[in-house]
Amino acid sequence: MPRPARRPIVAVLRMLCAALLGYAIFLGFLYLRQESLIFHPEPLPADYRFDLDHPGQRVDEVRIAVPEGEIHALHFRQSAARGLVFYLHGNGGNLATWTVNADFYRDIGYDLFMLDYRGYGKSRGRITSEAQLHADVRAAWERIAPEYAGRPIAIIGRSLGSGLATRLARDVHPALLVLVTPYTSALALARNHYPFVPGWLMRYPLRSDALMGDIASPILLIHGTEDALTPLTHSHALLALAKSPAELLEIPGAGHEDVHEFPAYRAGLAQRLQNLAR
Repeated sequence: MPRPARRPIVAVLRMLCAALLGYAIFLGFLYLRQESLIFHPEPLPADYRFDLDHPGQRVDEVRIAVPEGEIHALHFRQSAARGLVFYLHGNGGNLATWTVNADFYRDIGYDLFMLDYRGYGKSRGRITSEAQLHADVRAAWERIAPEYAGRPIAIIGRSLGSGLATRLARDVHPALLVLVTPYTSALALARNHYPFVPGWLMRYPLRSDALMGDIASPILLIHGTEDALTPLTHSHALLALAKSPAELLEIPGAGHEDVHEFPAYRAGLAQRLQNLAR
């Protein structure tokens, strides 16, 4: 009998090797360029002026030295404030875009402290690791929290900031932890959108799910029912993991980017912050 031709087999093997090589190159790109895929900073010039003053309130620019960089923050202050909201924003924009709703906190009697991560706004330096992010957030907390001793401090983390807020709350025990459009982990979120990428590739896992059971503070989760980026199931999973008093405020019709625009969001958050002050 004639021997089967080997050329088709060799061609298939070559195609398979080329595909594997391409996949390996793709994974290498994801690993090395991970920061550019996760973080979307919008820098501001050093002389940028924030026009945010309001009668009865002043806004201080705060600069916090960190290794190989500097964190820039805004501190919205008013006389006889009930407490403080320590806010960790999402993965895009900067303080100029994230503080457009600062009057919400002023109107319910709270000061607001919000920082930009490295490379965002006026903050200097480059994000290089998850540990660095947590250290920067903790440095900002230690700078501002002592001023509010004896008054309630709520930590709010939105989207990307929810993972940072969860870790901080576990360590410092605020009066309230608020997680807006949170994920169980950035690792799980990546698997939702890129199931073909192995988990070990993720250098920013941000495992909120692994920390929820260790948080002693009350927890409020807020999530839109139409969130296509981070499904509502993430908040349900976090709620099930919490051991301290926790509740989930679902916002009907809200997506990932617009949840704060819904009256149910503002009313629910305002009520819980006012309850803290009482």
